[in-house]
Amino acid sequence: MANQTLQVVFLDRDTISPETVIRPFSFEHELTVYERTSSEQVGERIADADIVITNKVALRRPALETATRLKMVAVAATGTDNIDLAACAEKGVVVSNIRGYAVNTVPEHTFALIFALRRSIVAYRESVKAGRWHAAQQFCYFDYPIKDLAGSTLGIIGEGSLGKSVAAIGRALGMRVLFAARKGGQKQGSLYTPFEQFLEQSDVITLHCPLNEHTRNLISDDEFAQMKRKPLLINTARGGLVNEEALARAMRSGQLGGAGFDVTAPEPPENSHPLVQLLDLPNFILTPHVAWASQEAIQGLADQLVANIEAFHQGNPRNVVGARK
Repeated sequence: MANQTLQVVFLDRDTISPETVIRPFSFEHELTVYERTSSEQVGERIADADIVITNKVALRRPALETATRLKMVAVAATGTDNIDLAACAEKGVVVSNIRGYAVNTVPEHTFALIFALRRSIVAYRESVKAGRWHAAQQFCYFDYPIKDLAGSTLGIIGEGSLGKSVAAIGRALGMRVLFAARKGGQKQGSLYTPFEQFLEQSDVITLHCPLNEHTRNLISDDEFAQMKRKPLLINTARGGLVNEEALARAMRSGQLGGAGFDVTAPEPPENSHPLVQLLDLPNFILTPHVAWASQEAIQGLADQLVANIEAFHQGNPRNVVGARK
């Protein structure tokens, strides 16, 4: 490919902050940048591309079949559930993703949600705003629960770099840490707690696993019923890991102590979405998929994205993702 002018198409540049610098490629190329791309526009926009960059735009088989020149899909994210990996494999298209860039930002956001819920920060702020402190006529009041994290049990689903980073913070705060064994699986031992015991023993449950056919609706009505300690549930991973209708039922019935979500299915959610409808509750927080989005992390992502494409051009593709078998 050294003597070719490669056509590079970026389908959704608006998903990367405008302050982030995406350095130019070293090889001969023409770069076409689209701020956003709808599903109906994908086929036309990638038809003549050699390399496609996408963050959240889905690349499915029908569009991929029209892209006769396509050699690489560079995903500007870790998750690849928006890519038809099987179709790419059949076409010989290399798919590379981003790894390790969020090892600080996502765990920090996770604990921001945990702290806010465990100490009822949002609920107290809103009550002060509504005049409750003045009305109390004393130095403080006790309308919402406040609990320490020290001595409580932190349950983590997913033992990758993010799960391990979250575990390190939890241990530093004096928490007992459990990693869940695969639901319905035999993976146990000193590091893994059987899934049912994990649900029963955790005071805080946080998700750090990919979304795939094995993890979709990983937590639903049956799992909520097993959460004896009424834990906090935190999801900074992917919408779809938790059955959102079931979450709404669990929150309304008091099966959970609270929930903090940074993701929904789909995104953005409509006003009628089950999680949006929970925003009247003092123990529910919804943020707009920004756990990954510290300035430092996004710049690291952009640098790694370019490095992935450069490595592919040099014949040494890295961070390659394959279809599950």
